[in-house]
Amino acid sequence: MKILLFYQYFGTPKGSWSTRAYELTKRWVTEGHEVTVVTAPYDKSDIRPDGFITRKEIEGIKLIVVNSGDSNKLSISTRAFRAIRFALVSSFYAIFQSYDVLISSSGPITVGLPMILAKTLRSKPTVFEVRDLWPSGGIELGLIKTGWQSRLALWFEALCYKKANLIIPCSIGMEASINKRFPNKSTLVVPNASDPEVFQISPTVPIHMPSVIGDNKIFLYAGSLGLMDDCSQIISAMGELRNEAISLVLVGDGAEREKLEEQAVMTGNPNIHFMGLVPKTEVAKWFSIATASFVTFKDFEVLHTSSPNKMFDTFAAGVPVIQSTKGWIKDLVDTEHCGINVSSDQPKEFADAMILLSKNHTLHKEMSANALRLAETDFNRDNLSHEYLASLIALNHLNRSQKRRN
Repeated sequence: MKILLFYQYFGTPKGSWSTRAYELTKRWVTEGHEVTVVTAPYDKSDIRPDGFITRKEIEGIKLIVVNSGDSNKLSISTRAFRAIRFALVSSFYAIFQSYDVLISSSGPITVGLPMILAKTLRSKPTVFEVRDLWPSGGIELGLIKTGWQSRLALWFEALCYKKANLIIPCSIGMEASINKRFPNKSTLVVPNASDPEVFQISPTVPIHMPSVIGDNKIFLYAGSLGLMDDCSQIISAMGELRNEAISLVLVGDGAEREKLEEQAVMTGNPNIHFMGLVPKTEVAKWFSIATASFVTFKDFEVLHTSSPNKMFDTFAAGVPVIQSTKGWIKDLVDTEHCGINVSSDQPKEFADAMILLSKNHTLHKEMSANALRLAETDFNRDNLSHEYLASLIALNHLNRSQKRRN
């Protein structure tokens, strides 16, 4: 089977970004399928073009890299222009490339355009992967203005769902939202997954680890430092912990980093360290010596449906999570006893959770074991990859059967 995937942010563990697409497609290639990924150079990934269109091959995965890169440090207008340009160039491959099944992985929502054309012009089996509930998130956050902009975005979203034979939401919260609005569409939840083989390493000192950390307990945030992530909640908590042997390490970058660094100075706590972007192999080292890891977002309903990679990396490392969302992740943490739920914008709750996990070794050991168990069972990458692939094979067989009947 030939699989064509449109995804703007492809990257490998050598980069500092999600490796979901890499991990899935690598496994599909191993299963004997031909996979082509049309992507772009994201500033946090390791994929770089040599011209406007560059062809590469990584572990059997064929890449077509369109030099229309993205960064969350760019203005909204620049990001929108580059996303549209990527979608338009990608449409060429949707129309003329040889393939059996096509996947468009959103966001941004514009990546749905090649899928719409593949379905309309070529009657190809199509899959729309939903990694973020966009444009709902943009509207709720005020990034997309109400009026004609929001109406256009919502119309295009509905068209994407209409043209998809199968919708792959990345969380049960996303699936619930989609099923409520589009009850007649087929959905299959394939969450982001854990890779214990990457994160299960012996405690290892990372490169450039600040010597002042010493014997402090390390609490880790590994992810984007963007507006939606609201890492200010964690920084505020450190203001409550000036007299504790606790260090906060933030691995990542984003539009809010400068503001967060200024806030860190204002707390008067010197135990806050910004490490910037590092390869995933280095992130694994930080997890290997972390007491717990954070998952935080702004308190918006749409963000409570998210499927954050940082949580699955936390589980893969066997590290408890401290998180502030109110949706399916909160329920998971309660049910599986793999971390501590705290309230948004309540620094003392964050601080109390950090003190508890740094001092209650029995509780920490229990939560760590539960986190790793989830990585090896519910969020096992191999199992989820097989389930995803089986759905693609079924679509391909159905399409061939229909063609024979016609």
